[in-house]
Amino acid sequence: MKRTVTVAVFVVLLIGVLMAQAPPQMPKPGPEHQRLRYFLGEWKSEADMKPGPFGPGGKLTSTDHNTMLGDFFVVIHSEGQGPMGSMKEVAMLGYDPKEKVYTYGGYNSLGEHSTSKGTVSGDTWTWTSEEERGGKKIKGRFTLKEVSPTSYTYTFDSSSDGGPWTNMMEGKATKIK
Repeated sequence: MKRTVTVAVFVVLLIGVLMAQAPPQMPKPGPEHQRLRYFLGEWKSEADMKPGPFGPGGKLTSTDHNTMLGDFFVVIHSEGQGPMGSMKEVAMLGYDPKEKVYTYGGYNSLGEHSTSKGTVSGDTWTWTSEEERGGKKIKGRFTLKEVSPTSYTYTFDSSSDGGPWTNMMEGKATKIK
């Protein structure tokens, strides 16, 4: 009898432990993830770059093909032509709910990897980054303004070693698909 009670208690405890370890719920995208959908589709972009720590100045054109990875990330495949020649890039936009910031990570055919953190207020996105170029810390600020559901304008400013912001690029993009 004592053995039956012990087995019954063990079974009840085991069931309790198994129920407490139920599989976690699948994450659900929040409104911040939905906000990323603005960037879906195919976009053509034109910009004027000024010479500086990011390369020589000149005209930059690109086509971005953007798709969702699940409901959480935008995958960007970009091909373009600029002052340094042809370039391809693969990048990802997301949202980090722990830090409450948007995230960007990109890799390009020039061997560069860049990361940024961003916020959005109304129709304006602001992305900031920091990297080292030529032994100097360079801060970057990419500002994108949604003009309509099918167009946006953007600027990129940089600051070297804590100095003033200098405009490095201005451009516009149009959704073609």
